[in-house]
Amino acid sequence: MKNLIIKGAREHNLKNINLELPRDKFIVISGLSGSGKSSLAFDTIFAEGQRRYVESLSAYARQFLGRMDKPDVDYIEGLSPAISIEQKTTHKNPRSTVGTITEIYDYLRLLFARIGIPYCPKCNILIKEQSVDQIIDAVRSKPEGSKLVILSPLVKGKKGEHKKILEDALKSGFVRVRIDGEILSLEEEIKLEKNKKHSIEVVVDRVKLTNETISRLTQSIETALTLSEGQVIIMDKGEGSEQYFSEKNSCPSCGFSMPELQPRLFSFNNPYGACPDCSGLGQTLEFSRDKIFPDLSLSFNKHGVAPYNPKANWHRSWFEALSSFYDFSLDTPLEDLDEKILEIMLYGTEDKIEVLYENKEGTGRFEYTSEYKGIIDDLKRRYKESSSDSMKDWIEGFMEKKTCHSCGGKRLRTESLHVKVHDKNIDDLSQLSIKEGSDFFNSLELNETEQHIAEQILKEIRNRLSFLESVGLEYLTLHREAATLSGGEAQRIRLATQIGSSLVGVLYILDEPTIGLHQRDNERLINTLKHLRDIGNTLIVVEHDEQTLRTADYIVDIGPGAGVHGGRIAAEGTLEDILTNPESPTGQFLSGAITIDIPAKRREGTGQSIVVKGANEHNLKNLDITIPLGTMTVITGVSGSGKSTLLTDILYPGLNNQINRTKHPVGECKSISGMENIDKVICIDQSAIGRTPRSNPATYVGLFTPIRDLFASLPDSKARGYKPGRFSFNVKGGRCENCQGAGTQKIEMHFLPDVYVTCDVCKGKRFNRETLEIRYKGKNIHEVLELSIDEAVVFFSAIPSIAHKCRTLQSVGLGYINLGQSALTLSGGEAQRVKLALELSKRQTGKTFYIIDEPTTGLHFADVKQLLEVLQTLVDKKNTICMIEHNLDVIKVSDHVIDLGPEGGDKGGYLLVAGTPEEVAKCKKSYTGRFLKELLP
Repeated sequence: MKNLIIKGAREHNLKNINLELPRDKFIVISGLSGSGKSSLAFDTIFAEGQRRYVESLSAYARQFLGRMDKPDVDYIEGLSPAISIEQKTTHKNPRSTVGTITEIYDYLRLLFARIGIPYCPKCNILIKEQSVDQIIDAVRSKPEGSKLVILSPLVKGKKGEHKKILEDALKSGFVRVRIDGEILSLEEEIKLEKNKKHSIEVVVDRVKLTNETISRLTQSIETALTLSEGQVIIMDKGEGSEQYFSEKNSCPSCGFSMPELQPRLFSFNNPYGACPDCSGLGQTLEFSRDKIFPDLSLSFNKHGVAPYNPKANWHRSWFEALSSFYDFSLDTPLEDLDEKILEIMLYGTEDKIEVLYENKEGTGRFEYTSEYKGIIDDLKRRYKESSSDSMKDWIEGFMEKKTCHSCGGKRLRTESLHVKVHDKNIDDLSQLSIKEGSDFFNSLELNETEQHIAEQILKEIRNRLSFLESVGLEYLTLHREAATLSGGEAQRIRLATQIGSSLVGVLYILDEPTIGLHQRDNERLINTLKHLRDIGNTLIVVEHDEQTLRTADYIVDIGPGAGVHGGRIAAEGTLEDILTNPESPTGQFLSGAITIDIPAKRREGTGQSIVVKGANEHNLKNLDITIPLGTMTVITGVSGSGKSTLLTDILYPGLNNQINRTKHPVGECKSISGMENIDKVICIDQSAIGRTPRSNPATYVGLFTPIRDLFASLPDSKARGYKPGRFSFNVKGGRCENCQGAGTQKIEMHFLPDVYVTCDVCKGKRFNRETLEIRYKGKNIHEVLELSIDEAVVFFSAIPSIAHKCRTLQSVGLGYINLGQSALTLSGGEAQRVKLALELSKRQTGKTFYIIDEPTTGLHFADVKQLLEVLQTLVDKKNTICMIEHNLDVIKVSDHVIDLGPEGGDKGGYLLVAGTPEEVAKCKKSYTGRFLKELLP
């Protein structure tokens, strides 16, 4: 069958659409946010493909997977096995790294276990396991006539007189012994200092190497090995050199024993290989002085010691005793106390302190003497003994993550880190970027034996590194934690894995793979997608990127609007078909019929600025950055150039700590100045607005409170005595207790992701029957929450407090989502715009500094145009917006551009150019400038 045929698709807002898609082609589905793209691609086509796959399994396997509902579609023909590659970053475990999720680290472990060369951690001497024959062959390779002394090491750097060892050696017939480098006769009295370390080797034989002495040499070496349990030292008197040989994996110098080289020895997820102090995490959770003493200008009595209430008698008595013993006042600010006093407060003292108590009647007193253990010891004890999760969480609030002192953040035990391949241990290779790792393995030269052993391992490693490069991830390191990856990076890693599998006849469905990619890197990604198509697969890509749209074999434009106004096929066909179709919103932008206009004049700002000096975090190279206030500033650059490091690791925590008095760790920089010119800093990122089905846009932006108040004020509610809490699904009373107001129930699937099923009592309505009997304008509380934002604007037009917040959600392009839509179903871009709407609903001070991370994620050209109008409104009120963005339409309308680069990873982190878009376009070193130049007049 040549086509994928879909008939009667009605999932979510799809309007009974029929569609024929060509197989083995590169297909892009485009349209406004909420128009139904994902409903068609993922909830219909992929869901049906997955359901059919599950039904093909045995009944035994299906009982673990559960029954999957059929999507609302009449039928689909020509459906291949489907693989979905979405943006979700599923690896939140700190043990997951780029190396582990791509399986490259597994191959590295195997490589080191098979051809790794162990070294002694103490002496840095090669540890090599050798048989007796190998040792004899090595000795016989010396020049004929060499004068050799065969020594058997019995003691290595141990204190003691060692009389028994010397007596036993004499009884065994040996005449000489070498002690601490000096040869002595055993027949003489030997006295060793008891408290000094000594090394003792028995002189087994002295041999001149000739053909006649080979047999004698062999016997002597065997005797030495037997005597010392597998070790022998060959001293060449002529050369003045010594060679150490061992039958075991142990250091011939200090006796350090190396465990058997197995793949698990190099795994930080296995107790056998993990650092024992941090359990393979590379970090330890330790108490922080700054969090225990958050404000040194406060005294103990003014809550300067955060974990303790100064009015609580039990802990207060200890501090009163300390103040009396060391003669200081509990009213003295901590910063004015002697450093020794603060150290004693934290870590305790061995001084005996008298603690005096007086009983309530005041008729007597008693005293006892005790050692003060300190705040940290007390918190450690409470943390260990407590069975309360909330108590543990509270105590963890006084802790911070620090690099493990034992392994230095390398996660592995000492022995693992002293096995090397070409002078690099496994952590050294993990710290390389994908590009550097690829160069290393492509140029790796092995001997014939090593090459034979490692040939297949190296092939797999090189292939995987090559695939990661091909999707634009060459700047990542294998050591990078998976939890720190963006959704786009995680998606491209999964895409690289699929390229490596080389499957054919598969239907791949991707969700905006270009997210987070600079235009320069788009071409490589598109070539990768075309390769998947060319080997015999069908690609369906939900995408807004212009370059991808112009490359596609077939385009489906869903629309024309969002929500109830979408769900239809606005246009379909080749690029030429879309460009000439006036009904296609996408075609209108691609053809230039609708454009985002460049402002006539760039803002110069208020004349004040935020200045970051000497930024050196991660790959930043001593960067000095100036952000003019009262402007829209965009930070651009290729992936991995240092944009997020500058904005989210340095600028935001630095400003937040100063303005909101928080204690976030700030990336390395010399200074941040100009903070006195702003009164608020707000970060609007793409993290979820909630983690449970009860979280929704209405609760997040504060809409639900006036809605509940409205329902509680209705005559029926007053007659029944219903308060606003009756209409909340977060407290008992009016909610459905079977699902606790969630509308769904979570089914834990053990080795599979948790599944949410509709509550069978309330049927997903969240409230009990009595609550649902209260109606406003004919709708109960559930039906109101089911309204789209666009519908709510009209429905609540007579109530300004509700209508205003609805209009702010509408203004950021979210008119299509429901008031009560679960936060779990919102994309990162939608969650970000909900946060933006919350900020828009607040009163503006004109001194707010907004930090935004790629606000155009998931947005169509039309949505971008609408979003820019909102952002420009904020800046027109003298606020400042500083955002990371790759979208050229956003960059071209900004006031100030900061371009980092020139490349990603170690080759990035430099300031290429800063100024207006026109100034950036003139910079020849700037990749952003090259693409921007084509859009500017």
